[in-house]
Amino acid sequence: MGSVTEHGGRESEPRDVFRLPGFLAFWTAESVSGLGNQITTLALQVLVVVTLSGSATDVGLVNAARWLPYLVLGLVIGALVDRRRRKPIMVVTDLGRALLLGLIPLLWALDRLSVPVVVAFVAAFGLLSLLNDAASQSFLPRLVPRSSLLAANARLDQVGAVVQTSGPAVAGGLVTVLGAPLAVLVDAGSYLFSAVTLTRIRLEESTTQVRRASVNLWAEVAEGVRWVYRHRTLAPQALSTHGWFLFNSMLVTVFVPFVLVGLGLTATELGIALAGAGVGALVGSLLSTRIGMRWGAGRAVIAARLVMPLGWVVIALAPADGDRWTTVAVLAAGQLVYGFTMGAENANEMGYRQAVTPDELQGRMNTTMRSVNRAMIVVGAPVGGLLADTLGYRPTMWIALAGFVVVALLLAASPFRHARHDDGTP
Repeated sequence: MGSVTEHGGRESEPRDVFRLPGFLAFWTAESVSGLGNQITTLALQVLVVVTLSGSATDVGLVNAARWLPYLVLGLVIGALVDRRRRKPIMVVTDLGRALLLGLIPLLWALDRLSVPVVVAFVAAFGLLSLLNDAASQSFLPRLVPRSSLLAANARLDQVGAVVQTSGPAVAGGLVTVLGAPLAVLVDAGSYLFSAVTLTRIRLEESTTQVRRASVNLWAEVAEGVRWVYRHRTLAPQALSTHGWFLFNSMLVTVFVPFVLVGLGLTATELGIALAGAGVGALVGSLLSTRIGMRWGAGRAVIAARLVMPLGWVVIALAPADGDRWTTVAVLAAGQLVYGFTMGAENANEMGYRQAVTPDELQGRMNTTMRSVNRAMIVVGAPVGGLLADTLGYRPTMWIALAGFVVVALLLAASPFRHARHDDGTP
């Protein structure tokens, strides 16, 4: 279906992106490595706690190491990626991640694995992931036309939602059957598969698309920051997203202890409740293209962020007494709404910011936003935990919910509400 433009015409719906040369290979690589990442996320935590007899603090250090490169090097990496062809970066970093993960079971077999070694490996893995993310998100606008970016991101979100729903179950089964160290080896294979698949993409990135190295790298970093935070529509979108990550990290931090301790449910019941988010995300991503074309990127994102708090209201009101499965159903319903809004929003947000950003600034735009978003997680997660320990789980949820509403209303009052996906089309 089409959507009415400001000039009274109708936008043509982008053709199925799977028919675009190279996109199927890109989608396949992202899908397989995404499933592998789900396996490693669970396997590493089990590895630290069970295999290495680590503490909760050790698990926290391992998780923090994953995002540390984004905080320290994110802006610089964006500038460096904009100087290089992006497909080779994706292939090399996938091979590097496969090698790193393959060494973990080897060191375990040699009795040379320890928590500090795992932390170091995860930090190195995070650096390679930072490079890969910057290149991947910046490569997509070269692979598909700007008019198809919304549909392309929606396709990626759809498989991401399936992985989010099924990944934990697959990971749990592999960890149970193979053990945590060998389960990590499966993820190593997924990155190797991804690297080989990416080499099949026949897209030559011309020399005109590669920036000549500047004498002053920091000038290029500053140029990317200025592009994001001085842009009429990207700036309010970026600031609102930073706030969203802050309050979302508080809610995500509180959710697990709220369910396990506050409501007294089991880990299995927690998993069932969390699966609701994956189902909702799949439905939202399936509808995201239609919503974005009809409403425009700005209104689609704003609507999703205004509805999202309702899912957490349902969760915050989950009964502590009574039938356990009723409580699980309430939690799953809240997660369903939460996942649906994220699925409907993400493709519209990503597609829009890729469409309005010039090719030579794609890497810096993506890493600027992602680095600050990750910084918000580093701040919000411990704040959420501290508030929960001090005030209780439900009061902390209401505080974060109020933050959700504020950042959504501020975005609705900004020029971003008029953003449309054809804003970046020449």
